[in-house]
Amino acid sequence: MNDAPLSRAELTAAKNKTVTRRLFLVVLGMFGFGFAMVPLYRLACEVGGINGVAGTPAGRVADTANIPKPVDTSRVITVQLDATVNTGLPWEFRPLVKQIQVHPGEKVAVSYYAKNLSDQPITGQAVPGITPWQVTQHFSKIECFCFTKQVLQPGEAKEMPVYFTIDPAVDKQYATVTLSYTFMNTERDYTLTPAQHAAMNTSH
Repeated sequence: MNDAPLSRAELTAAKNKTVTRRLFLVVLGMFGFGFAMVPLYRLACEVGGINGVAGTPAGRVADTANIPKPVDTSRVITVQLDATVNTGLPWEFRPLVKQIQVHPGEKVAVSYYAKNLSDQPITGQAVPGITPWQVTQHFSKIECFCFTKQVLQPGEAKEMPVYFTIDPAVDKQYATVTLSYTFMNTERDYTLTPAQHAAMNTSH
């Protein structure tokens, strides 16, 4: 048996091995703890009802947020449809129906008719309006011809659909709403009112 004292290099090597083993054990323990955190967190969420009802996986709340609001069949709102053509736009423009009755929360489709009466192609832009103005924040246009410019060739006519819904949160005092559109010739220089500028920028 060799009882000779270890050299400084041997002592340093032994210490390095010990430190390496300890670091390896620490890293291994941290990895195992992190791996176990996922199922433990899910279990805690299911038992405690975090992120929704107890037993509901995380992410379910985000899914339910996209569910359409229920239709309020106990209420009826009359929506009147109006159409105006601005000076300088030789178009015929009118709604196919004058008014409809809808339930709050119901997805509704209506159509407008437009025809170019000139012998030149013309690009038009529809500016929407909602009255009374208090209903504007509750009136959502899902799809609308007012979202983009419309080009009609000479003599061309087409129907332009609008899909909208009225939020059930709208005050019950508003039983009649008017949806109006003013078509403008984009090739002419108009002086728009501040309200028209705002309507064109927020037509969605």
